[in-house]
Amino acid sequence: MDRNYLFETRRFKFRQLELVDAHWFFQLNNDPEVIKYTGDPPFESIQAAEAFLRNYDHYEKYGYGRWAVVNKESGEVLGWCGLRHVEELDATDLGFRFFRKFWGQGCATEAATGCLKYGFEQLGLQRIIGRAMVLNKASVRVLEKTGMRMLGKMEFAEHPGVLFELNSTEWEERNLRP
Repeated sequence: MDRNYLFETRRFKFRQLELVDAHWFFQLNNDPEVIKYTGDPPFESIQAAEAFLRNYDHYEKYGYGRWAVVNKESGEVLGWCGLRHVEELDATDLGFRFFRKFWGQGCATEAATGCLKYGFEQLGLQRIIGRAMVLNKASVRVLEKTGMRMLGKMEFAEHPGVLFELNSTEWEERNLRP
């Protein structure tokens, strides 16, 4: 695996987001269907996406963040997936966002599971949460398929949402079974 990739799954490689990602990052966050359930506004310009990436300090602050998901065979970027420290919840959140052409192919589930594995096994995290709007049935299903369990309802970006959780003990028990 190349030095600038942190980890990989069967189909994908993961690396930190970089300034050179501004073009696809801008496109991803400007698809109304992609950001429909995120609570995030679209970027106003590629320069705004560059500014976001330039100021993204989670790797330095927490040792992890959102990562570019790259197809191993083609080198194409599918979107991003990764972990983010959420200060107001004092928790690490699993998130993902993919271009529509990759929806329905198991990409989010594979990437999210890879991020959980990296978070628990490489970073030594004790607990990872996942949040989604109730109406975002595809993302809720991804969180379920990763083995996270629903804790209950919550507000997410001012909409009804659900909160999922997985802890390191549950991860270990699930992955030690024959």
